[in-house]
Amino acid sequence: MAGRFLRITCKDCGSESIVFERASTPINCSVCGAILAIPAGGKASLVGSEVQEVLE
Repeated sequence: MAGRFLRITCKDCGSESIVFERASTPINCSVCGAILAIPAGGKASLVGSEVQEVLE
């Protein structure tokens, strides 16, 4: 199954980002620099963010 994109919100500053759910590199917030997601072998683990919407 192909990956999907997610609209996520940073827990620190509230900034929204769109990320690929199977990201292979760490993803940082473009506003405050907090780590939003880290690669976990398949789907990325969201550590500093919350999913707002799954984009199909």
